[in-house]
Amino acid sequence: MASGLLFAAYAQEPAPRAPAPIRDAIQSAWRQHPTYQSTESQLAGARARRDAAGRPLYNPELTFDYDDEGTDKTATAGINLTLDLAGKRRARESSATARVDETIARVHLQRRDFVRSWFAAMSDWRMATERTKTGERRVALLARFADLARKQFAADDISGLERDLALLARDEAEAEQATLLAEQAQAEARFRSVGGDTALANLPDVVLPLPARGEGADDAPEVEIARAAAAGAERDIAVARKARIADPTVGVRGGRVEYDDLARDNVVGVTLTVPLNIRNTYRAEVVAAEADAAVARAEVDRIALEVAAERRRAIDSYGTTRAAWSRWKESRGTDVTRRENLLERLWREGELSTADYLLQLKQTLDTELARAELQARVWRAYADYLAATGQLERWAGLEGTP
Repeated sequence: MASGLLFAAYAQEPAPRAPAPIRDAIQSAWRQHPTYQSTESQLAGARARRDAAGRPLYNPELTFDYDDEGTDKTATAGINLTLDLAGKRRARESSATARVDETIARVHLQRRDFVRSWFAAMSDWRMATERTKTGERRVALLARFADLARKQFAADDISGLERDLALLARDEAEAEQATLLAEQAQAEARFRSVGGDTALANLPDVVLPLPARGEGADDAPEVEIARAAAAGAERDIAVARKARIADPTVGVRGGRVEYDDLARDNVVGVTLTVPLNIRNTYRAEVVAAEADAAVARAEVDRIALEVAAERRRAIDSYGTTRAAWSRWKESRGTDVTRRENLLERLWREGELSTADYLLQLKQTLDTELARAELQARVWRAYADYLAATGQLERWAGLEGTP
């Protein structure tokens, strides 16, 4: 089916929330993972920088002056304050606010990616566990078959070659089981690295919903990050332009003058100083800020295109994988237990040779191994689909602004 046709056939209802045990496990893993502490610190830092940008730029300065010249003595005290007449403080606070928005979007992205990583690791661990169980059953079946083959060889019912084939198949199954156990250990380590608890995690036994369009690509955290960065870059232009405006400093002082110890006068003075931006007009900083803003705007468009393409891929991939899983569950040919029993009965009755029995048993057990892999693949595709359509955090119960 073409991608466009498949997309048009999708349902419109959003995906339901994950079962409560899954939500609880994900939320617990998130709260205890170092990434959570990192995001909290990122938010605290961004908000602190915004608060700092909103504070006045200049503090007052106290001045003291004493002059003993000949018979005259002058002592004055004063205060100077540089005035932010251009609104630099407001411009900086506006830019810092955009950085807070960018940080919030980054936190959403980190949280979404954590959930996706957690669920992918859990799916892989469950797949490895199921494959290991299938391998254990394969070892048990072939060990029992090897014992039967020895007995039948002793009774001259089969040849020595067929008995050796049975023993060889048992040994091969044991070697392959060691590989499956190693893969399970690796999958468990990856799952634990994202805070997973193997005692609580399990793939829910639910019917996966049909794909829905979900939210638009514009709502993706990657796009939100780019937009906030572009907004911050635009506001940095205003910061650079206002930085070109010189801020005057006003000073007021007062004191006393003594004349040859015979007379005293009080003195009051006012000073005004204005920097002259002659040697450096700070125009280059404005040009650089404008260039950075143009780059940021282009980055929004680029990321939006990538997110839209990834969203379509994730939706189509989930749709086709879900359909394959549905067909698998409904197929009579994937009933592994029934086929195992049938093969053994045919072999005992002499309708199957030992070589044919081992070949078809291997195909049957490979089918069971493929089932576990397909089940994990469809759940990973579902998590990718939820992430691409902006539903993963809600599905995991972690939605909301930090």
